[in-house]
Amino acid sequence: MDFNGLSVDQAPPISAPIRFFLTAPLFAILAGVLILFSDAASLASRHSIEAIVITHAITIGFLSFVMFGALTQMLPVLAGVKIAKVDFVSRLSYTFLLSGVLSMIFGLWLNIQILIFAASALLGGGFLITIISMLLALKNVINFTPSIKAMITSLIFALLITLIGVHLLASYGVGNFSESHLFFANTHSVWAIFGFAGILIIGVAFHILPMFYVAPKFKRFCKQRVVLLISLGLLFWMVLNLFLDSYAIVAKIWIITFFWAFATTVHIKLNTRRRKVSDITIWYWRSASVFMTLGAFSWVINDFFNSEYIVIVSVMIGGGFILSIMTGMLYKIVPFLVWFHLNAKGYMSIPTMNEMINKRLATAQFVLFIISLIGFVVSFFAPYLLSLSAIAFIISMLILEYNVISPVLIYLKTIKTKPDFDMSMFAATTQQQK
Repeated sequence: MDFNGLSVDQAPPISAPIRFFLTAPLFAILAGVLILFSDAASLASRHSIEAIVITHAITIGFLSFVMFGALTQMLPVLAGVKIAKVDFVSRLSYTFLLSGVLSMIFGLWLNIQILIFAASALLGGGFLITIISMLLALKNVINFTPSIKAMITSLIFALLITLIGVHLLASYGVGNFSESHLFFANTHSVWAIFGFAGILIIGVAFHILPMFYVAPKFKRFCKQRVVLLISLGLLFWMVLNLFLDSYAIVAKIWIITFFWAFATTVHIKLNTRRRKVSDITIWYWRSASVFMTLGAFSWVINDFFNSEYIVIVSVMIGGGFILSIMTGMLYKIVPFLVWFHLNAKGYMSIPTMNEMINKRLATAQFVLFIISLIGFVVSFFAPYLLSLSAIAFIISMLILEYNVISPVLIYLKTIKTKPDFDMSMFAATTQQQK
């Protein structure tokens, strides 16, 4: 791995990001259970309560937890800045988000207004605490690399969709929807997928692919212009939706062109990487590029069918692209955190990152995951496959949870023993010098 440009001495305590990573697969499991007990006809509509609940169990419960956990770790390392009181902020935001997403899921599913209002406040508070603390930390960045610029842009979109989301959720609480409800809902979902998650993935890929896979670096144009062009496309899409809805497809093509180009670039770079050893995370990046390509064209074509197949588009882009990458990165980030923090404490006789994950289980998890995604798409036309797909997804996420826990158990077991070298004296000396 290439650690060039990383401020590893700025890393937060392992507890700050790891609590998010350990919890994320549990929400995916819950989403799978909800799919299992849902009606296929209800899930075919993105506006049904069942579809909204399951979507947010995945997007907030899984994706946001993984993204915020990753950002908590990466901001100090990639940007060289510390989040003020990072462990306290992490605990507080985690508590708010955990209780908020559970309140939202059960409040909407069971139509309990007090839980819906509680969810609106808790999720709003949890997101704002995390986003604002990260943006404040990023004010102190000296070298604004393309990855850092992408993170800032992603967090700004996260801030906007949080405010929109609080409004939308409160509307469900009072049962009163404004005339602009559909416009806000569409903006919320598109900006969440492409503005928050999509731009963050692109920005992180600038650094992650060369670091973990020794892949060729991205071209200057890609690093300097793509995030800006996507952001302008998202703003353009919003304006067209507001004033010239029939022409919104122009902005869609604009946005999707850059994501399709990114997916193609990732595929090419993985083929030309210097470190040819393949692992499960490579498979996830490859599958993500395929699903992004299919989802990109499906999102544009869907306009010609009155958005009848928007759920399929959501599965391909939200599940096949974003969820694939987030799942794959868990297999990299969690073992890396354990290995890094144990080394920092002076432990040398520890398993390598590759040895911390059961490869056979990881392969089985990947296969079941891909089968479930394909099944969800096909079940739109063959509803009887929905239950089988949900079961495959649940088993896949159960295996993922086990694979995420395993490195953490290694960490907990190891720190109970005496380190090979006592690093505390070195750390104290370094602190005094500062």
